[in-house]
Amino acid sequence: MKCSVYIATSTDGYIAKPDGGIEWLHRAEYADATNLGLVYTDFISTVDAIVMGRHSYEKVLTFDEWYYEDMEVIVLTTQDLTIPDHLNENGKVRFESGTPQEIVAKLSGEGKQHLYIDGGITIQRFLEAKLINELTITVIPILLGKGIPLFGKGSVEQPLELIDVFSSDSGTVQKRYKIKPA
Repeated sequence: MKCSVYIATSTDGYIAKPDGGIEWLHRAEYADATNLGLVYTDFISTVDAIVMGRHSYEKVLTFDEWYYEDMEVIVLTTQDLTIPDHLNENGKVRFESGTPQEIVAKLSGEGKQHLYIDGGITIQRFLEAKLINELTITVIPILLGKGIPLFGKGSVEQPLELIDVFSSDSGTVQKRYKIKPA
């Protein structure tokens, strides 16, 4: 089972403002970030399912559209949540709870081969469990000063191998890493 991260951060390492706001990602001067290096549509075409935390799920529900129409989304939560009717119809959203190892084992048993891990806490938990194989981090040239960090303070040391690095005229940099076995 391959588990990958594909995410954008501020230059100081935040994935969102303290309130979860990500409007800074959609500024006109960063529009070239979507066409840099490993393009999202190429990445997502290799993925069997997205695994995200509750906070990320609640955030994407506020977007004007549901971007994961053809993709199964597994939301990790221990709370009782509801799936909006327009998403419940396609059966592509479900809730699960368990350790990262249990989630990977269950989804692997269902025949899934490549998971997209999304959301700060979820990414941190999968990294701690040493289940992430590849990181694609697009660094946006802005300092937020505070917010939700991509990496937690208790992160475990893991050696990385650089796969690729790309930069744009606007200063956006995409770094792709393979996580080396310890």
